[in-house]
Amino acid sequence: MARRRNGSVLSEDAEEARAQILEATETAFQRYGVVKTTMDDVAKEAGVSRPTIYRYFRDRDTLIAAVIEVRSRRLFDQARAYLRKRKTFAEQVVDGLIFLVDRGRKDPIIRLIVSPEHMDMATALLGSSGLAKRLTHEMWAPLMDEARERGEVREGVSDDEIAEWITLVELILVGRMDFDQGDDADHRRLLTKFMLPGIVTDTSAADARLN
Repeated sequence: MARRRNGSVLSEDAEEARAQILEATETAFQRYGVVKTTMDDVAKEAGVSRPTIYRYFRDRDTLIAAVIEVRSRRLFDQARAYLRKRKTFAEQVVDGLIFLVDRGRKDPIIRLIVSPEHMDMATALLGSSGLAKRLTHEMWAPLMDEARERGEVREGVSDDEIAEWITLVELILVGRMDFDQGDDADHRRLLTKFMLPGIVTDTSAADARLN
C-alpha cells in the first residue's frame, strides 16, 4: 500500500480504510492461517499500528466476521441471477443451497475459515453472532418476496424462520468435506425430501421432486 501525505497507508475515507484492512486480513489468513493470524499480523500487513486496526474493528472476531460478510456478498447477485432461471421457489431453495455452498467452499478465504480445523470456531462465530442468519436473510429476501406473491410459501412460516432453517442446513453442508461436487445427487435428494416440506407448498415441493 502506498503511503499517503498524512503519513498513513490507509485512506482517509473510513469505508475505504476498512476495505484496505480487510484485504490485509485476507492476505494474512492465507500466509499464517486463520487461527494463527493475530491483530499484530494484520497491522503489519496493512502497514499500520495495532491500535489503528482497533479503531475500525472491535476485536479479532469482528474482523473475521467482516471478511465473511464481504466474501459472501460477492456471491449474492450472481446467485440470485442464477436462481431466477428456476421455475419455482422449491427449485430455487435446493439449487441455491448447493450453488452457494459449492461456490463458498471454492472461495480460498471462506474455505480456510470453514476447514475442519477451524469449523468449531466458524460455527460459533456465525451462529452465536447471528451473522449467518442475517446474511441468509439478505440473500434470500427478494426471492422469498417473489415466492410469496406466487403463493409458493407454506402458510404460517415467516421469512425469519425460513432464513433460520436455510442457515442451519447450509452450515451442515459447509462442514461436509465430502461434498465436492457442484451438483450432488444425494444432497439434492435429502434437501428435496426433508427440507422443502417445511418451507414451500405441497404443489411446489411436488414439482421440485419431479424435476
